[in-house]
Amino acid sequence: MMNWNDVRFFLAIYRNGTLSAAARLLAVDQATVGRRLAALESSLGSRLFLRGSSGYTPTPLAEEILAEAMQVEQAALKLESKSQGQDNLACGRVRIATTDTLAQALVIPAMTHLRSRHPRIECSLVSGQELISLTRREADIAIRTVKPNNPDLIVRKLADLSVHLYASQAYLDRRGAPLRGSQFMGHELLLPLVNTGWAEMEKLSGEPISQGTVAARFSSLWSMLSACASGIGIAELPDFVAAWGGDMRQIWPEQDKTYPIWLVVPPDLYKTSRVRAVIDMIDEVLSGKGPDIWQTPGNWLMPYASIPSPA
Repeated sequence: MMNWNDVRFFLAIYRNGTLSAAARLLAVDQATVGRRLAALESSLGSRLFLRGSSGYTPTPLAEEILAEAMQVEQAALKLESKSQGQDNLACGRVRIATTDTLAQALVIPAMTHLRSRHPRIECSLVSGQELISLTRREADIAIRTVKPNNPDLIVRKLADLSVHLYASQAYLDRRGAPLRGSQFMGHELLLPLVNTGWAEMEKLSGEPISQGTVAARFSSLWSMLSACASGIGIAELPDFVAAWGGDMRQIWPEQDKTYPIWLVVPPDLYKTSRVRAVIDMIDEVLSGKGPDIWQTPGNWLMPYASIPSPA
């Protein structure tokens, strides 16, 4: 018979397709996932997954036991929810899922100050582009740039974050600023690999990019910031990200754009003391009552104005 721990490992591999992805989800090392899978397959006397270069493919036995495994999961989560709903102490683990960018700029500063106020709360941070399921208790809190439409979750807007075009002073010294209506003629552009909460793949700050040259594309905002700060090209960045870039200048500062970030929590956890403590600290950071994450020393908000545009 499978116990709940076996089910967790089986479902994590089934849903994610690799041992490494399952390990990240379960907050364990990859070797542990491999050992647990081997032990489970040994107890069942048959393989659950076929190993291949593209990942782990479920066998017919895995497909056969999937429904029962999910029933065990739901029963365990219901039991966990009932026990957590009685939690009146600010202690225990809180799992937070968000993007790498918001993790570094928002969640980690909140965690730092949370430790001094609630030292018995342990935060587990899962950051990246993978969509973590709160209904399956893969996290207790999520901070997202896209609003979920699941009616079974509490969803609250945390903030509207501003976005502008940026370039380094070195780039502007070399190329000047782009002209409105020029569609970035004569300019090098830095773009994301995939759509973000604010980016339009064929436009930057509302301006078509058809006459510009795409210098590079990035899966990470931090990599794009680094390239922009190095003078490679122009990038559209959230202001708080650009603040980390040093000698950066806003282009077209009057062209303001915002995008929302959302707090997502299962309703049965929303009022537990440890989850409320984490949410309150995140709110404090965003409201300016906590640590200042939005500015760094220097004139990072200075708009580009003094360097002539290209003819």
